[in-house]
Amino acid sequence: MAVDKTPVLKRCRSLELDPVFLGYDKKSNRKSPRAGKKVSEYALQLRAKQQAKFIYGVLEKPFRNYYEKADMMKGQTGENLMVLLERRLDSVVFRMGFARTRREARQVVDHKHILVNGKVINIPSYLIKAGDVIEVKEKAKEMQRYKDIQEVTNGRLVPEWMDVDQDAMKGTIKALPTREMIDVPVDEMAIVELYSK
Repeated sequence: MAVDKTPVLKRCRSLELDPVFLGYDKKSNRKSPRAGKKVSEYALQLRAKQQAKFIYGVLEKPFRNYYEKADMMKGQTGENLMVLLERRLDSVVFRMGFARTRREARQVVDHKHILVNGKVINIPSYLIKAGDVIEVKEKAKEMQRYKDIQEVTNGRLVPEWMDVDQDAMKGTIKALPTREMIDVPVDEMAIVELYSK
């Protein structure tokens, strides 16, 4: 399985991205060597794609598949793409506060600690639907890791499209998100322009 092992802050600096969107509260004081330089239209489009891929932890081929799926759906392709990425199980686990970072959310899902509608799902790219119930396995709730996670994520804002009981580590998807509900700073129109060339 291919994994991106680039240091997070270094990658955030090169993409001009705030580490907060990945769940990290660290800041880098260094500036990107390209900061302030004139950037071509293609470079802006490429950066938008790289930002989306990095935030959601998706590699090139699966990202391309998401784009093609979004293109076939009704509505605007860019908005559909962002909604599809947000519906990934690892992203939902992160949003619900069952993991401190997006990378940790992916690991939690991989380790079979997450139940969707009572069934163990260990596929981070699993797309959730409205009405799905996501919870941490009973056995896993006793682990020190989840006590630490709860301490860190208790004050985190939960998106309006989901309902979460932090103490029970259980959440329900009330409805699928719209682009306005997704606070990720990615210019999805630039991604569409890049792929439609």
